[in-house]
Amino acid sequence: MAGIGDNDRMSKVRPPSPFGVALVVAASVLLSGCANVVSGSAIRDEHAVPLSVPPLDASQFDDLLLGVDELNDIVGSSSMELDIDATTMTDNSDTVSDPDCLGTVFGAEEQVYGDEWTAVRDQVVREPGDEKEHWAEQTIVAYPSEEQAQQLFADSTAAWEQCGGYSVTVDNDEFSYIWQLDEAAVEGDYLTQVGTQEESDGWDCQHVLATVSNAVVETWACAYGVGDEALEMARRIIENAAAQ
Repeated sequence: MAGIGDNDRMSKVRPPSPFGVALVVAASVLLSGCANVVSGSAIRDEHAVPLSVPPLDASQFDDLLLGVDELNDIVGSSSMELDIDATTMTDNSDTVSDPDCLGTVFGAEEQVYGDEWTAVRDQVVREPGDEKEHWAEQTIVAYPSEEQAQQLFADSTAAWEQCGGYSVTVDNDEFSYIWQLDEAAVEGDYLTQVGTQEESDGWDCQHVLATVSNAVVETWACAYGVGDEALEMARRIIENAAAQ
């Protein structure tokens, strides 16, 4: 996903805006990170996104992104390599059966992120060769303000929830396949969803979205039986942002 890590495709289709849905899930944003209430006071979850991270820009992205060795460790591989390292968005909008679900099956999409972002860094790592056991993508997108990043999160939450429980077909001149999307979930400060590629012997991808300061963090982890690897990736990127 995200050009997702479909296991019969060699690499992500490269090259752009908001989903057709624009519901703002204010409750999710306002209550995110609060896990328990003791004596009337909310206690933030240990994995909650820090609230006072200074604005982020492209000069910090190298320090925020996870190294290949760290990604291998998270997903349980030893041979993934950097496949794509981009500073541009992608445009796969004409390949999906439902344009409103574009952002559920492709990452770093310009038509999801719009035209107000100021910087993007998108990396894909995978094992070499035609057959792969693991595939991962990490993306950071900076906006002029924290409010704009949170709006992207709210719009994406609405879109992922709308597409959850349905299938999305991806079809172009090179490949054709179907992704079955699970229901989306907001876990604290993180939006998560799993998609399974049909007729792939169980190849599936966890997709995660979160914000920190003025930036959006998007991660994918794909495998034959994926767990919370993408969630762990997003948490570590955000920990790196908090350490800046």
